[in-house]
Amino acid sequence: MNEKIGFTIGKFAPFHKGHEYLIETALKEMDKVVVVVYDTDVINIPTEKRAEWIKDKYPNVEIRFAHNPPMQYGLDKESVKIQMEYLTKIVGDIQPTHFYSSEKYGKSVSDYMNIVDRRVDNERKTNPISATELRKNLEEKKSWIGNKVYLDCKNNLKTDQLF
Repeated sequence: MNEKIGFTIGKFAPFHKGHEYLIETALKEMDKVVVVVYDTDVINIPTEKRAEWIKDKYPNVEIRFAHNPPMQYGLDKESVKIQMEYLTKIVGDIQPTHFYSSEKYGKSVSDYMNIVDRRVDNERKTNPISATELRKNLEEKKSWIGNKVYLDCKNNLKTDQLF
């Protein structure tokens, strides 16, 4: 039997219940799950700290870091090519069979890597939240994040701005 390996990518800025649901779904369906955590400037919390949130909750996932990713984003052919060449290097030797996401780019990733596009809560009905919403109003939306994530976010305020 071939090993089923799923992976997902994200900034996890901050890590919330929608991300948890995505990872938990992958853990139930896959033999191995890899989470790629991207650098970002949308939150004043280091990539390693954001990865720690994930690893603390899901010690069985493998974490890979996407440091200094390409700045060109989009679903156009050139942007996808640039991003996928970068992501393929990060994923390296794991030979995934499934890509987990709730984003439109899931199809691009899956098509490029010739693996299964596994969408989870694509319409965000189970977990109607996004990191963008959380960044806009952490206090109002804090029930969507774990206590450690919330405290780390509160403790990393920078001149009255987290984001």
